[in-house]
Amino acid sequence: MISVYLADIILLLAAAVVLVPLFQAIGLGAVPGFLVAGVIVGPAGLGLIDNVSEIGHLAEIGVVLLLFVIGIELKPSRLWLMRRLVFGLGTLQVLVTALLIGSAGYLLLDISLRAAVLIGPALALSSTAFVLQLLTEQKLLTSQYGRTSFAILLLQDLAVVPLLALIPLLALPELSLGADIGLALGQSVLILLLVVVVGRYFLHPILYRVALSGNPELFTASAVLIVLASSLATEHAGLSMAMGAFLAGLLISDSLYRHQVMAEIQPFRGLLLGLFFMSMGMSLNLGLLIEKPLSSLLLVSLLIVIKLVVLFPMTALFGLRSRSGLAVSLVLAQGGEFALVLFSLAHQSALLDQGLFQQLLLVVLLSMIVTPMLAQAAQRLVRKQESEPAKTSRGAVADSPVEAPIVLAGFGRVGHRIGDILRLIDKPYVALDCDARVVEAQRARGYPVFFGDVRKPDVLRAAGASNAQTIIVTLNDPHTTENVIASLRQIYPEKKIYARGHSLQECRKLQRLGAAGVVSENMEASMELARMALLQIGMEGKELDRIVNEFRSNYHAQIAAVDGAERE
Repeated sequence: MISVYLADIILLLAAAVVLVPLFQAIGLGAVPGFLVAGVIVGPAGLGLIDNVSEIGHLAEIGVVLLLFVIGIELKPSRLWLMRRLVFGLGTLQVLVTALLIGSAGYLLLDISLRAAVLIGPALALSSTAFVLQLLTEQKLLTSQYGRTSFAILLLQDLAVVPLLALIPLLALPELSLGADIGLALGQSVLILLLVVVVGRYFLHPILYRVALSGNPELFTASAVLIVLASSLATEHAGLSMAMGAFLAGLLISDSLYRHQVMAEIQPFRGLLLGLFFMSMGMSLNLGLLIEKPLSSLLLVSLLIVIKLVVLFPMTALFGLRSRSGLAVSLVLAQGGEFALVLFSLAHQSALLDQGLFQQLLLVVLLSMIVTPMLAQAAQRLVRKQESEPAKTSRGAVADSPVEAPIVLAGFGRVGHRIGDILRLIDKPYVALDCDARVVEAQRARGYPVFFGDVRKPDVLRAAGASNAQTIIVTLNDPHTTENVIASLRQIYPEKKIYARGHSLQECRKLQRLGAAGVVSENMEASMELARMALLQIGMEGKELDRIVNEFRSNYHAQIAAVDGAERE
């Protein structure tokens, strides 16, 4: 029996390894790649795997982890900075699009009212993973067009939570405002409050004790335990597991352990979420596209047109220029991965019959496939607008999130002093340290320091290293510093990385590994002690400063000269 599952896993991984990079290379993105990989190995393709339902159950954990990560990323402070676009434009887009799509499904396509109530808002959602990937590749995420798209996607991610709660209510045999729904809502609210209370008062002490142990495997186990326990609690309340995971993520979003927890969860999330999309692909009925190609293409076109017609005039109301507004409408015109999640849960709850479920999967998949072409058109519109005189735009600039330009890897004696200097000039930064006691103490004093093992690239990425201008490595362990510098230089080849060294040899090695600048604290201490002694015996200050600066320049020249000679 184990060998059967092992063979299925090997087939799924092989299909993903071949097709996902191929789809990314041609600009279609990872999600369609996973879906097509599932189609090929599933019953509709080569028929290599037939136990789709069992794989689907395991794949649901990927959705749970996705909602957990989104809960962590949706910090209340971040939402408040972008409140006008998120809660204004984003809410309008979801509500109006949901109303139009749901009404069209109910009145024109003869879909039941319960199904239409869910299908409308589900198809109003766009693909967060896909769109953010495209915006990053286009280097337009920080543009007005990118920020507005990001704000709408944030609201859509928030909208998933009530939609997840809506599914079990719609699945009740007698949908009414009577005792059944009242009891269901009461139980749901009670369990949600319990999760919030437990998380608020117990999560932090538990994670603190785990961090003190210094065992990375134990921290990983704790992070997974938090997600699965909260998910199981909400499932027992009649809600979805994904909602429990979202709540757990939201509770950790302002915790000093958030970056480390995200780094521990990300590998599981990526693998299992890919498995979820492949399970959706295995469930897809290609015969439907072959039998009715025109109707499928018509439905996809209708979805895109409705989203364009709704969103374009709304962007104008919120101060966007016409080309930026049209670009936002184009890049968000597809269906998203959360629609797949919601349709899968609705199908399991018997809200959607098999035929309708298959048609919806096909519409979302086809809309994703055409998204790269729409994104290219959006990019051309934005590039044209950049050459035009800028107009004042209400909302987009003021609501954009602020990223810390400096990341400190290590917050011991040296990192703390650097933080003090940055604090004096009001320069924002984010610091990471793996000593829970140090983090707790410095957080209490108001320093922006978080718990995290900087040896893991995912921790630095979660802390904002991708958006930072500068990374300063202040670790006391030379071997760890070398590993961190080498890893950072490989991941961020263009980023400025500065490091703390202890000797001339170590500074040379760190510069060879990719540090843009290295300072030996022993050398600096030696120069300062010599300067103080020479001042005491009567040497003039100007002459002394000249000697010290000359010595410092010669010292750094030795590092640079050796580094240059070795590269030659």
